[in-house]
Amino acid sequence: MMRAFRSPSSLARVAGVAGLLGLAACAQQPSLPASPRMAVPPYPAQGFVWCVPYARYVSGLNLQGNARTWWDQAEGRYRRGREPRLGSVLVLRPSPRLPDGHVAVVTTLEGPRSLRVSHANWGWDGKTRGRVYENMPVVDASAANDWTEVRFLHPEIGSYGRSYAAYGFIHGD
Repeated sequence: MMRAFRSPSSLARVAGVAGLLGLAACAQQPSLPASPRMAVPPYPAQGFVWCVPYARYVSGLNLQGNARTWWDQAEGRYRRGREPRLGSVLVLRPSPRLPDGHVAVVTTLEGPRSLRVSHANWGWDGKTRGRVYENMPVVDASAANDWTEVRFLHPEIGSYGRSYAAYGFIHGD
């Protein structure tokens, strides 16, 4: 029977390689960079919450009146555009379904055509209206990729609902 002889230096190398392999097995895969996010302060109001006071509180924009008036009110006071930014207010145009328009605050930028918003009073029935919805996914559904048409993820069914026409974003910076 033959016995293998190893020198102390070769044993040290084997131990070193084994240690490195053990560490490599425990190492995590590199993570993707996190999406830019905005911390949303808790809304102090109790009861039914409307989109306008909620968006004003979270964004810091000093605009009054129904959501349908915000886009015009912002002219000359705030920058407006078709590019979302953290803390910007997404302004939906009035429509038969939204006669007063709607406003929502951008809280996460996920990609060139997707983001998340926090907003209020976006329900579909008496039980779901008047509530705050945080981090709701929104996608750009416009043919020109310019955020003039958007779709929100319906939390109950897990798919994107109908399209809504949008003016764009009001930037508070």
